[in-house]
Amino acid sequence: MQADISSSTGVAALAGARVGVVGLGRTGLAVVDVLTGLGARVSVFDSRPGAIDALPDALGADTAAGLADATAGDDAHIAAAVADSDLRLLVVSPGVPATGPVLAAARAAHIETWSEIELAWRFQRASARPDVPWLAVTGTDGKTTTVGMLAQILTAAGLNASAVGNIGDPVITTVAAGRADALAVELSSFQLHSTHTLSPLAAACLNLAPDHLDWHGSLDAYRADKARVYARTRRAAVYNTADAATLTMVEDADVAEGCRAIGFTTAIPALGQIGCVEDLLIDRAYHPDRRRSGAQLATLDDLAHLAPGGDATRLPAHVVADALAAAALALATDAVAADPTAIARGLRAYQPGAHRIVTVAEAGGVTWIDDSKATNPHSAQAALTALPPGTGVWIVGGDTKGASFDELVRAVRPHLRGAVVIGRDQRAVAGALARQAPGLPVTTIPDGNPQDVTDAAVAAAAALARPGDTVMLAPACASWDQFDSYAQRGDLFAQAAARAADGEVRH
Repeated sequence: MQADISSSTGVAALAGARVGVVGLGRTGLAVVDVLTGLGARVSVFDSRPGAIDALPDALGADTAAGLADATAGDDAHIAAAVADSDLRLLVVSPGVPATGPVLAAARAAHIETWSEIELAWRFQRASARPDVPWLAVTGTDGKTTTVGMLAQILTAAGLNASAVGNIGDPVITTVAAGRADALAVELSSFQLHSTHTLSPLAAACLNLAPDHLDWHGSLDAYRADKARVYARTRRAAVYNTADAATLTMVEDADVAEGCRAIGFTTAIPALGQIGCVEDLLIDRAYHPDRRRSGAQLATLDDLAHLAPGGDATRLPAHVVADALAAAALALATDAVAADPTAIARGLRAYQPGAHRIVTVAEAGGVTWIDDSKATNPHSAQAALTALPPGTGVWIVGGDTKGASFDELVRAVRPHLRGAVVIGRDQRAVAGALARQAPGLPVTTIPDGNPQDVTDAAVAAAAALARPGDTVMLAPACASWDQFDSYAQRGDLFAQAAARAADGEVRH
């Protein structure tokens, strides 16, 4: 008789087990590779017939030939195949909706579902290095920046540390390689939904705002999946003092005995918090004498390279908050606790990824900023409210993911000179602008191919901008309605902005 997968903390029970993998992107292929190596009998499912056809090249002919079967089709077709199978486990891509037919079919058939994160954690615990610390980060916004900073701090402390998960390499790839001393893990709500036994050394939910409601079905379901990051946390549950929802998550979490709640704040820190005193980042959470004083961890100058013009006094508050969260997580490790100077060195070494508040052109007193990664209202608000009053020309719109925009427009209106609306369906964004920003100059761009949409948006923004202004692509929406990805959207914007700066705007 086969061991019960759900009751096993390791992966030995997967040998000979019938396991399905839904989604054959980079992460899905890595999962298939590991599962076949463990001796599982693997069936694969993907909505793209081309992904099935490419399996011999993607996995190798022998591995592909050893698959139990491969199914291509839409979600309904895959759900029917799952329901009619003898699968004992389904490892699902983050793109598979919680409320969709595939997971509904798995539940009805009593098939356990794991994320790639769940598989990677169990693989780690069964490996030769079961105690490699995982530092887990989720939140509506700031995850990628915080995880990037965290990985640099860990590296500065002498660890072989990787930024993985929803950023960088799939976690399962890094764990299977067995070389990491610590993992800085970015976790989306999608990944957390099917993660069941993860027990990180430290965890943080940076913030919570409505997002991905079409995937989760409700804000309560979205919040519940975000809160899963704290379950079984062993040393530090890090929360945002400016976001009460994150503290409530910590208070309600079933953490390991001895785990401490650590707050981060851009204000002066209270006992048990990490925060700012003037231009200093101060620890009153881990410092041995924290009841009477704080310990300096870094200065705002260590983050100056992330500010417009390299001026630390212009650092957006959310960048400082991300650095504080990274420091709070890093100090949970023995290596950084022994050498807290690694925090300043790591922050200085951190470089932001593409499409995250990146200046892509400057000319005629106008600055062009690509923040295509701002795929929800909360993220766009953080970027736009950092601009001086009345100086922003906002390029906004795309796949709204069911979000509302009235609160966002109300918050950013004082910072705007005008707005340019893109997207296949502009009603939600245009309606919010009409209600909350009457009198603001607004240009709408007709639907079209990605290049034409971008060129038209940049031309309209250039016509609205004045010297001293900033044109910011902060769409507050996903890109999938008109672009292949937020990266393509940002790349096309950067190219068009460079042409605009050279006086070559195409109408």
